[in-house]
Amino acid sequence: MIENEKCKEANMNSKIILITGGARSGKSSFAEKLTAKLSENVAYIATALPFDDGMKDRIKKHRESRPNYWTTYEIYKDIYKYIDEISVKHDVILLDCITILVTNLMFENSDLGWDDINMERASEIEEYIKEQVSLLIKKIRAVEINCVLVTNEVGLGIVPENRLSRIFRDIAGRINQFIAGNSDEVYFTVSGIPMKIK
Repeated sequence: MIENEKCKEANMNSKIILITGGARSGKSSFAEKLTAKLSENVAYIATALPFDDGMKDRIKKHRESRPNYWTTYEIYKDIYKYIDEISVKHDVILLDCITILVTNLMFENSDLGWDDINMERASEIEEYIKEQVSLLIKKIRAVEINCVLVTNEVGLGIVPENRLSRIFRDIAGRINQFIAGNSDEVYFTVSGIPMKIK
């Protein structure tokens, strides 16, 4: 079981930057600009899976918005296993986004009935997701590479009506807290304007 302690190592030459905000708040655009300032040699980790036309269009727009000399890696699971290889070839990682990673990991078991799932099983899934994120952060620290992470702020609206949405909001919110606690800098974007909050 992964505790909610910091994953930072004593010898820390990497910087982890978390960028959060609501949907269409400008967080991805800001993340791309910030990453470009850190280095031209960027590894872009895309966690989205093209499961419908809307997501395919979104992926296409994201692809067109970033420099074509960035290297794209499409990974959503066990990302920490690829960091050694990526760190040899690149100076900085941009991962977009944590929220979609959480969604993909939640729905790995498509046979789960989310309306009937008990809280013990939901907690097990959350721990699995948190372990994936914790291992990623530890690996980033170990290889000493700068990393920009993008996530959605999901807790500013009303309490969702259905159970699945409430479980998702709670898991995503706690994962965001865990990452923010282990980040060196955190930015919150509103209407295209980034605010540094850590």
